[in-house]
Amino acid sequence: MSLETVTVEHLPASHKVHVALFRDVRNAAFLHQQLLGRNPDFEYAFIDASVVISRLQLLSAVFKATSAAVNGALRTPNVHSEIVSSMSSSNNIADAYRRYGISPSTKDLIVVKVTFPADNGAEPLTHDQIWEHLKTNVEGEASPVTDEQITTTSDVAKVRKYYKLNGLKWLDEIKDDNVRQKEMESLVISAMALRGV
Repeated sequence: MSLETVTVEHLPASHKVHVALFRDVRNAAFLHQQLLGRNPDFEYAFIDASVVISRLQLLSAVFKATSAAVNGALRTPNVHSEIVSSMSSSNNIADAYRRYGISPSTKDLIVVKVTFPADNGAEPLTHDQIWEHLKTNVEGEASPVTDEQITTTSDVAKVRKYYKLNGLKWLDEIKDDNVRQKEMESLVISAMALRGV
């Protein structure tokens, strides 16, 4: 099973975060259409894995969005669209969806589902129910959401462009790939955190 339930510190225990990574997705256009059609069965954060540089970056966006939901401060329709928006370093929500969300051409996909008790008292979906739905509807190879896997799906040129990291001579001069990766991760997360400040 490749759906992981992640404990995110400082979030209420009632809010569960589930993450999965699918490689070589063959039905991205279908999934994209479900989001556009606002199909409630597909209320997930579908993130194009090519723009994710690390697990920490992903969980930073999840934390920011879920905190906004808990505090009643969402800027988008729901916590899942807020996660996609939180990946961005700008306040342009439509641009965030276009750059960081699923598109018909997405090949590698990170899926995030945040569950919590509904206002009407309905029980949230369980881990197994979410996994069953994803296995049935996402045509791709499930992989663990680890830094090692994420690194293989990242498009560094796209990440550098979207987070405005091109032209940083000092970053380019770092010879050690691991050190350069950590510096980029730090810059990306900082850009996400400073959005709108």
